[in-house]
Amino acid sequence: MNATLPSVLITGAARRIGAVLARAFGAAGWHVVIHHGFSHDEAEALASSLPSAEVVQCDLADGDAAEAMIGALAARLPDWRCLVNNASVFHEDSAAGIDAGVFAEAMAVNVAAPVRMAQAFLRSAQAKGGRRVIQFTDMKVANPNPDFFSYTLSKNAVAASVRTLAMAAQDAADRIYGLAPGAIMASHDQKEEEHLSSGRLNLLQRLTAPEELADAALFLSAGWLASGETLFVDSGQHLMAQPRDVLYLARGLT
Repeated sequence: MNATLPSVLITGAARRIGAVLARAFGAAGWHVVIHHGFSHDEAEALASSLPSAEVVQCDLADGDAAEAMIGALAARLPDWRCLVNNASVFHEDSAAGIDAGVFAEAMAVNVAAPVRMAQAFLRSAQAKGGRRVIQFTDMKVANPNPDFFSYTLSKNAVAASVRTLAMAAQDAADRIYGLAPGAIMASHDQKEEEHLSSGRLNLLQRLTAPEELADAALFLSAGWLASGETLFVDSGQHLMAQPRDVLYLARGLT
C-alpha cells in the first residue's frame, strides 16, 4: 500500500462493474481496496494488476462483519476518502408473490450492509478534505416495474438512505451520493447477445458502457455535487415508463 495515496473501498469489486470501477480508480491514482464475498482468485488477480491495491473479504449478508470490516480499515488507512457500495444481489421474485428468502437476502445485502457501512465510515474514517459515500441504487427507483420485486424494494430503501444520511452528516465536508445505473451489463439469466437488445431500451437507444459509471463515480469522489444528490447513468432509461424489466421486454414478454 502506498500511504501517500487516497484510498477507496469498492464492494463487489472483483467482477463486473465493480472491477471496472476498481481499474478506473486505480488509474486515477487511488489506493483501491477490493472487497469480495466469494471471488478470492479474481480479486487477487485484479489487485495484482493495479498500481496500489489490496483485497478484503466479507459476506455482506452478515451486517456485523460488514461494519467490523469498516472499523478495521478505518484504523489503518491514513487517507480513506471514498466508500463505494456497489455490491448487491439480484434474484427473481415478483409483486404477485414475494419470496421470503430472496427478500431477506436483498434487505441484508442491498440495504442493511451499505447503510451500516456508510454510518461506520462516516463515524470513523480519517480523510483529507472530506469523505464520500457512493450508494449504488438503480434507475428502477424512478422507472419502477414489478419484476425482481425484492431487489426493487431494496434499491428504493438504499436510495432513501442517500438523502437522509446527507441530512444527518456531522461534517460539512462529507458528501453522500447515489449512483443509479440502468441496464449496463447482461444480468440474471441473460446471454450477452440478449443484452445487446435489452440494453438499448432507453431514450438514446444506445448501450450504456460500464466505464460511464466509473467516470461518474470518480466525479462524485471529488465532492463537487451537493450532498444527497443522485446521478442517473442510464442513457435516459429512468425517464421512461416500462411495465416490465427490460430483460423481459426484449424477449417480447408483457
